[in-house]
Amino acid sequence: MLSMNPDQKAKLMDDLRMVIDDAQEMLRMTADQVGESAAGVRARVQARLAEATEELHHLQDAAIARAKAAGHATEEFVHENPWKAVGIAAGVGLLVGLLISRR
Repeated sequence: MLSMNPDQKAKLMDDLRMVIDDAQEMLRMTADQVGESAAGVRARVQARLAEATEELHHLQDAAIARAKAAGHATEEFVHENPWKAVGIAAGVGLLVGLLISRR
């Protein structure tokens, strides 16, 4: 799979949700259309919609798993290196304080 940053992944997931919602709305609006071609199109759209929904759930599950792994790695680092963690937190706090005070 392509390597994406978290913002790109979030945008992709939002876009996919919007496509799914639009496709579901289109299916509802065309439900009263008759004919073989309309039924065939609806069937293909429903199949692709199911695939897209499944992929969206897969992406969400993968994102949750990566977030949990990052949390566990951070917890492990803090337990193994408590003073380094305190130093890093103090340094980040100092930088944030300096940035805020300049405004």
